[in-house]
Amino acid sequence: MLAAFLQIVGQNSRYCVIRKTFGRSQFATSENFHKVFRALNTIASELLGKPGSGVPSKIRESTRFYPYFKDCIGAIDGTHIPAIVRGRDVSNYRNRHGNISQNVLVACNFDLEFMYVLSGREGSAHDSKVLSDALSRRNGLKVPQGKHFLVDCGFANRRQFLAPFRGVRYHLQDFAGHGHDPENENELFNLRHASLRNVIERIFGIFKSRFTIFKLAPPFLFKTQAELVLACAALHNFLRKECGSDEFPIEPIDESSSSSSSSIPVDDEDNFEQIYQTQDQQREDASTWGASIASAMWRDAI
Repeated sequence: MLAAFLQIVGQNSRYCVIRKTFGRSQFATSENFHKVFRALNTIASELLGKPGSGVPSKIRESTRFYPYFKDCIGAIDGTHIPAIVRGRDVSNYRNRHGNISQNVLVACNFDLEFMYVLSGREGSAHDSKVLSDALSRRNGLKVPQGKHFLVDCGFANRRQFLAPFRGVRYHLQDFAGHGHDPENENELFNLRHASLRNVIERIFGIFKSRFTIFKLAPPFLFKTQAELVLACAALHNFLRKECGSDEFPIEPIDESSSSSSSSIPVDDEDNFEQIYQTQDQQREDASTWGASIASAMWRDAI
């Protein structure tokens, strides 16, 4: 049963292939798949990563990141997974590229483990709205007191979610090559922020390469499609802890956060105003906090 499940999610094999491989009927193949699927979802919360009280080793062991990001516990971003949606709601799941997808919000730590997964949201939903949904749920995303996640320009800059400076070079390729070193404290902050936040892009790449069923819309009811993301995230964490390696090519992820422009647009927060009533004050406080970190980085670097 487990071998069949792994072949389906790992190689995107269809039931007809599984029937021939394992000598089972169509009904038995489906039943066995869903038994393993339900079992994984039952233990998923136990397999998700938990924030530690100490400083992550990736930050602690690097003078580029410590002590500036000592309270950071990971990164947050959204990714789109192809989906099959029926009925009148199909238009809500059409993303900005015109494809039907579910927008999956993920929080991960620096050990490339999932800490939180919210799947099933509409492909048209803005990342900020998905994050708001995650924070409002009874068993939703929790950020420990005094800790924070790194986010990109698609999210509001707050104490719990530290975003880069807008209108400033940010993407790693913007700093690649001779003569492209940071020229001021804001650029230095953005470079180190991007280098540390890149863990979320890496985990997306590993996840979609490991579970190729998500390269196309999984052929199940939408509820199952959404829950399958969590089941596979839990399985990913188990494999990370038990195997500790990801030896397969990681495909680049083309997400809205990975824009090809060389600077961050200044209008990405237009949709936030109705989400957080104290948005302006939170943004101001977080901007001041980020500026103090950037100043300390620049002072130590020169």
